[in-house]
Amino acid sequence: MAGETVQFSVTQREADDGAPGATAAFPYDRMTVERFRAAFPRARWREDLGAWFVPGTTAERRLNAWSGREWTGVLAHADDRGRDAFAFEPLASPYLEAADDLVVRTPYSRAVIAELRMVPWARWDPAAKAWRVPFRSFEELRRRWPGIEEAARQAEPEARRKRQASRRASPEHADRLAEAAERRRNRYPVPEDALPPVGRVLQTHVGCAVFEVVTGEVVEPSVGARFYPCVSARGGTLIWATQRRPTHEELVRTWPSKEAPASAELARGRWQPSIEVLREERRRTASLEHARATSRSRRRGADVSTEPVG
Repeated sequence: MAGETVQFSVTQREADDGAPGATAAFPYDRMTVERFRAAFPRARWREDLGAWFVPGTTAERRLNAWSGREWTGVLAHADDRGRDAFAFEPLASPYLEAADDLVVRTPYSRAVIAELRMVPWARWDPAAKAWRVPFRSFEELRRRWPGIEEAARQAEPEARRKRQASRRASPEHADRLAEAAERRRNRYPVPEDALPPVGRVLQTHVGCAVFEVVTGEVVEPSVGARFYPCVSARGGTLIWATQRRPTHEELVRTWPSKEAPASAELARGRWQPSIEVLREERRRTASLEHARATSRSRRRGADVSTEPVG
C-alpha cells in the first residue's frame, strides 16, 4: 500500500443474480488481502465494481466487524509510514505544521476547503480553527498541496487588497458601478409610439418588470446607447417609464407565452415571458421575499427585547 491512502469502505449490494451481499473496497496489499480471504473465503473480486463481493444477508455486518478489528492496526501502520515519509521529505510551508497529525491553518478560502475535503480523513477542528490531516493521508495532501498553498496565498488580506485595488482601477469596475447606479433608478426606455401596459408582468432586456408610470421624459441618446442598446425607437423617440420588480403573487398569476418573442418585440424592449423565465423568477422572488420577511421578524423581535420592563 505504499504511496496510497488506506481506506476501507463497505457497501450493501446484490449480486448479478439478485443474491444479497456487500462489497468491500480497500487499496491492495498482499498481507491484508490474505487476511481478508482467510476471514471471508467466499469473497470474490469484482472487476466491474473495483471491490470484493461477499455474499450473504449478514455480509455488511460481518465486514464492518472485521474492519473494526483489522483496520485499527492497518491505519496505525499507515500513519507510521506517512510520518516516515514526511520526515524524509517534509512539506515546508507557513500554512502547515506537524504535531500528532498534520495541522493546516490558512486564511479562509473556498478553494482550500474544496481541496482539503478531497483528502481522506481530513477534518475541521473548530477549537483550533484548523484542518487536521492524519499522516496516513500525507501522500494525498502532498499531491494537492501546490493548489492549497497557492489558494491560501491568494486569500491573504494583503493579496485580497491588491486584487480589490486592481479591480477598482479597471475600466470594467467603473462600468459596473455606472450600470448598478442606472438600475437603481428603476426606469426603462420605451418607444413613444408603443407605450407598455401598466400593472402587467412583462419581460425586458434587464429581467421581468411591472411598468407603473410613463413619465414622458426623453431618454438621452448616450444613456440609451450605453445601458439599453437593444431597445430601439424605430426612428421615433424613446421616453422613460418607471418600473419595479414583480411580486411572487404577480408572477404566479402571469400567463406565459408559448412562442419565442418576435423581432419587433425584442426591438421595442418588452415581451411576454416564457414559462422557463417565469419559473426562475418565481423561485428567485419567493426566496427574496422569504428573506425579507425573516429579517423583518428578527428586527421586531429585537425591538421587543429592548423595550423597558415595568
